[in-house]
Amino acid sequence: MLKLCVLEKLNQMGKTKYWLYKQMGMSYQNFSRMVNGETRSIKFSNLELLCNILDCEPGDLFVYEK
Repeated sequence: MLKLCVLEKLNQMGKTKYWLYKQMGMSYQNFSRMVNGETRSIKFSNLELLCNILDCEPGDLFVYEK
């Protein structure tokens, strides 16, 4: 199972979830589900935006758990 680890990346950068929410420009409900791992899918456009904001690659945002 793939796990999106955005909160871990934010902690490494010293940024808050609120900071990222303001950068993303999406509804808080959808943002919260995505960041807290409560969604089963993510749009490529949101993944690309996350990578641009967090200055990383998609592989940096995912962890594979068996």
